[in-house]
Amino acid sequence: MKNLLTVVFVLLGSALYAQTTDQTVRSIFDNALSDNTAGEHLYYLCKNTKGRIPGSQEAIHAIEYTKWALIEAGADSVWLQPVPVPRWVRGDEKAIAYTKMGNVELTISALGLSVGTDETGIEGNIIEIMSFDDLSKLGEENISGRIVFFNRPVDNTLINTFTGYAGAVDQRVYGASEAARYGAVAVIVRSPTQADHDFAHTGVVRYSEGIRKIPAVTVSPADADLLSEMAEDRVVSLHLVSTCRNLPDTLSYNVVGEIRGSEKPNEYITVGGHLDAWDISEGAHDDAGGCVQSIETIRLFKELGIKPKRSVRAVMFMNEEMNSTGGQVYEDLAERNNEIHYAALESDRGVMSPLGFGFGAGGERLSKLIGLSTYFKPYGIEKFFRGGGGSDISPLKRFGTLQIGYIPDTQRYFWFHHSANDTFEQVNIREMQLGSAAIASLIYLIDLYDL
Repeated sequence: MKNLLTVVFVLLGSALYAQTTDQTVRSIFDNALSDNTAGEHLYYLCKNTKGRIPGSQEAIHAIEYTKWALIEAGADSVWLQPVPVPRWVRGDEKAIAYTKMGNVELTISALGLSVGTDETGIEGNIIEIMSFDDLSKLGEENISGRIVFFNRPVDNTLINTFTGYAGAVDQRVYGASEAARYGAVAVIVRSPTQADHDFAHTGVVRYSEGIRKIPAVTVSPADADLLSEMAEDRVVSLHLVSTCRNLPDTLSYNVVGEIRGSEKPNEYITVGGHLDAWDISEGAHDDAGGCVQSIETIRLFKELGIKPKRSVRAVMFMNEEMNSTGGQVYEDLAERNNEIHYAALESDRGVMSPLGFGFGAGGERLSKLIGLSTYFKPYGIEKFFRGGGGSDISPLKRFGTLQIGYIPDTQRYFWFHHSANDTFEQVNIREMQLGSAAIASLIYLIDLYDL
């Protein structure tokens, strides 16, 4: 009889424990969906620090604001980590296509780290290219002295929008050096987006060692279609002005806020987004929203009295867009301080409705992590699978840190990504806050169950 009672008490204790955990998750969602703090943070970042490109005054303003926001959220400690960053400045930009039928001014955007033209610009006949293989087939005799127009569109039949983006973005990243091998004087690249609007989507360009650097710009998808139509049966000359320039590197900062762990304070769980955004953009989805969700993890834990066993950090990484020095500095300091990084989650896919999480784990650990989906089904969040992470947390892999990617619905993401279209008005605060609650709940459960 005594043994039977013991079993009953154990089962009742387990049931009550599970109920308490469910209630904690519920309280996280309830608070996130009824509190206005996150929306206010997002609005401020979008409207008061627009164009927070690394090294800019706007970026410094965003650093100061998010440091304050983390203090207000109740972080036990908040500090800055110095990060070396490039200093690239956009100048004047204009592209005019000349044809026998008339002149058309195109919507363009210089690419980050691109070299520029002088104030008078450059001129050349365009040649439309769909792949790097086309360059080698045409050869220098057909390309030298011309402006290469890369016009391979994103494959809209692909349901995974990131896969579609990956299939076209190589033109933007490497196209300038590939075209310069054959004597091109500049490149104009179709914006890598599923949209057909008149916004140009910028991004970084990478130059190859030993290849002449030439100006690189993107053109809106609508004007890319127009330029292609004009080039079908007539010679099109393009006059391009892009007076961007690269200045000496400068210093910026990661912003870190921490809740000290109650049992294992020297083990760390990181939640992060990147604070920098392109100079033409408010950077709402990319990635002010991810930063706000990270700050919300601190606020929700503190406001609800959740005391994690491990130390939980919210990190606003700097310079993800250019060359990810913020993530590298974070890892370097972790190594120098002999820190144990248990898990790290990155939110950098926009802040539309949450679908689930991807985990860089396998075996029994992955099975247990996927098992957490039970807690999220009441909120319509059910996609838990293998494979996750992000560019800023990836350096932590060398410590064996669990990599987690936050997965929202990304069908609309590339309509905003890297463009002037990425504004506060494009964010549904309820969707963002469902994601904030999901992230905070996942961190709570991983810490609670030692997963």
